[in-house]
Amino acid sequence: MVDSSRPSIQIDLNEFKLHLHLKGRTQLTLHFNSPSRRFYLSVIALVTNEMKKLGKIKSIPLQEHLDLLVLLNETIGGAAGSSDKENLLPRIYRKWKNALPNLEEAPLFKVLGRKREVGDGAIGKIYSLTDLEKDGWANLFDYMGSDENVRLKFAVDKIGVDLNETSIIFGDSRNGEAWDQFIASMKKEEEEKEESAPVEETAVPEPPAVPFSAPQKPKISWLSRYRWVMLVVVIGIVAGVIWKIFLSPAPIKVASVDRMKYPLPDKPSIAVLPFVNMSEDPKQEFFSDGLTEEIITSLSKSPYLFVIARHSTFIYKGKPIRIDQVAEELGVRYVLEGSVRRAGEQIRISAQLIDATSGHHLWAERYDREMKKVLALQDEIALKIMTALHVKLQRDDARVMGRGVKNLEAYLKAMEGWQRLHRGTKEDNALARKLAQEAIALDPDYARGYDLLANTHVRDVWAGTAKSPKESLERATELTQKAIALDPTDDNPRSFLAYLYAMTRQWDKGFPEVEQALALQPNSPEALYNLGLFLFLASKPEEAIPLLKESIRLNPFAPAGQFRVLSGAYCQTRRHEEAIEMAKIGVQRAPESHSSYLQLAAVLSVGGREDEARAAAAQVLKINPKFSVEQYAGALAFKDRSHIDYMVDALRKAGLK
Repeated sequence: MVDSSRPSIQIDLNEFKLHLHLKGRTQLTLHFNSPSRRFYLSVIALVTNEMKKLGKIKSIPLQEHLDLLVLLNETIGGAAGSSDKENLLPRIYRKWKNALPNLEEAPLFKVLGRKREVGDGAIGKIYSLTDLEKDGWANLFDYMGSDENVRLKFAVDKIGVDLNETSIIFGDSRNGEAWDQFIASMKKEEEEKEESAPVEETAVPEPPAVPFSAPQKPKISWLSRYRWVMLVVVIGIVAGVIWKIFLSPAPIKVASVDRMKYPLPDKPSIAVLPFVNMSEDPKQEFFSDGLTEEIITSLSKSPYLFVIARHSTFIYKGKPIRIDQVAEELGVRYVLEGSVRRAGEQIRISAQLIDATSGHHLWAERYDREMKKVLALQDEIALKIMTALHVKLQRDDARVMGRGVKNLEAYLKAMEGWQRLHRGTKEDNALARKLAQEAIALDPDYARGYDLLANTHVRDVWAGTAKSPKESLERATELTQKAIALDPTDDNPRSFLAYLYAMTRQWDKGFPEVEQALALQPNSPEALYNLGLFLFLASKPEEAIPLLKESIRLNPFAPAGQFRVLSGAYCQTRRHEEAIEMAKIGVQRAPESHSSYLQLAAVLSVGGREDEARAAAAQVLKINPKFSVEQYAGALAFKDRSHIDYMVDALRKAGLK
């Protein structure tokens, strides 16, 4: 018999039901009605029991309970999934993060007393529930870290319940005693069955409806179903103990300000990690990446936020990472992570904002939308984040992107095109151009389509595949100007146009474009870099250096070219040691590029380190045997000819011809 007044949350391990009674507002009973589902209810009970032992609502590291999780998985879980550490813990993490909080679709339980129906805009049939019910349930599943290093918290405080109002029931016992009897009952029945079972018997009877009873009434017939997993359980427990004692890493910690590579800015700082593609189709990767980029762009519009650039956050794509690691390496306080699942014309986006210095979740949300509404959704997510961080909202923040795209298919083609462009190969550049042309055909007024197409022409120049570099730059300039005319609020084409003007030595035209780009997007590392590059080429290194440094701070994993430019600016001001330091970072970032060694050879030469300069010059020729100082000098766009002569003399002194 379940008490309907107190406690407010009851985890019933007799019937494998979870009862929520939130003081007259919400009353739900969730039935975990299969072996694999019962396993996840037992995980909730394990986390709750550990919090009760600590006397506070706190994240529990699963690594420390691996042996017990293996036991639970192999017994009540029916060994439905692997018990190997590298599979079991990531599986629990994914279910805790994505499946358990999903009250509408309820993939791991039944909501008793409610009927499934086809929902508006949903994927499949869902339970009809109020926002209060859905949000309250989803907020319970808090976590830190990921995969093998995950720490779970059953955050009952988020729905106004304390630990004293949360109980575990087994037999006639409650809480710690109930949990201990639950585990003891399994172990005892295993031992009894192991002693009495004939070795040659292999048949496995059909499972009864309820696999466990109260400890005072053991049922040997239940255990007979699991005789075949006894050896696996024992091995799993031993392996878990060995791992825990000798091999397991230290529990995950919150980010330390003292360990941060860069000092925290004086305004809210955030890194947006690449959203995970949860769709069955790996080709949807471009969509999840594109959504991430758009959110970064939207957030960067606010002058009251410090937003890490796409290039630096995408370093973590597809890698097992920790939130504290990201915060410390990028020097930020807040981290946003999320996932995307697309099924036909329906899309589900989950996102959560974490304060890495405390481990607290400031905001979490799940959105079910039709694909045609995704453009508005990315702005909605950006505004939710700004609100959560108490950022002052400006008049234009309600329309953060304002890109004016009218055709969803054009938007998706351009999004994929940008992803192809970033890969940098000749083949990807050709495909990016084709996608840009298709996007423009679908929506002739889509500014980003022209911006993408312009970039592909410049990539031809960089890759040496342009039939006429001059004509390619002219075509790129025309397309970029078209993009600006269609959308004057977009900083990207303005910043890019300034670069094109520098390449063609049109100094008077370039400077105003970069200034306007920065006015539109004060957090844009690209605009800061392009302005710094423009001033560097305009032979104003003292003005360029602070802008280039700020760009790298916004983009700690910036590409090698940005470090080479900063090295050149230091060199122009005769700060040779700093120039050498930046050039060495450029080599580390792109050791396969002859340009990296070229910059290093030049600054080592002017710094008086001739032997090292000659060694770097040898690497230039090893990578590019046809390198010519004269040809290189012809490509330099410095306004002051003396800076070209300075570089040429340094390279010749290093032994290049």
